[in-house]
Amino acid sequence: MEGADPVNKKLAAALSSGAVLVLTLTGCGDDDNEKLDSWADQVCGAVQPQAKKIQAANAAIQKETSDNSTPEEVRKTDSKAFQDMSDAYKAIGAAVTKAGAPDVENGEKKQTDAVKELNSISTSYASLKKQVDGLDTDDQAKFADGLKDIAAELDKLSKSGNDALKTLEEGEVGEAMARQPSCKTATGSAQSTTG
Repeated sequence: MEGADPVNKKLAAALSSGAVLVLTLTGCGDDDNEKLDSWADQVCGAVQPQAKKIQAANAAIQKETSDNSTPEEVRKTDSKAFQDMSDAYKAIGAAVTKAGAPDVENGEKKQTDAVKELNSISTSYASLKKQVDGLDTDDQAKFADGLKDIAAELDKLSKSGNDALKTLEEGEVGEAMARQPSCKTATGSAQSTTG
């Protein structure tokens, strides 16, 4: 009796492929730019709790999909997780807005683009929540099909989630972030040992 199980695993795989927005900071810099350092510290400090929230939401979905959970339990867990992710991306967008443009060339454009992307991801997670809330848990096959669509959406989202801050973090901004203890904590295992 396979039921929705392979789909659940697919959903978990889509999530683990990078839906977590963790600042992937690999640069090691030694230029001194106090303004930029202060900006990076402010952004990382705000991102850290949100990154944890996203990781927790991912973990909840993965746990639910690896257990032999009922469709009702999967729907409930996924719904809450998508809401949490939506809130977290929105909060990260707000934090980047509040921090202002980084003190680098094209800083304003980088900031605007990142915020636009983050808000768009937040909206996408909110619509995934609606989608999962509307799934028919009485019909296992229908439920599995619905999850398949959500997994495909998640796959796309996981890619854009990581792209959202990539441009913002290029060059000097990434180097400034690499110098901040708050950024290092936010990245967790994504830290690089080179420098």
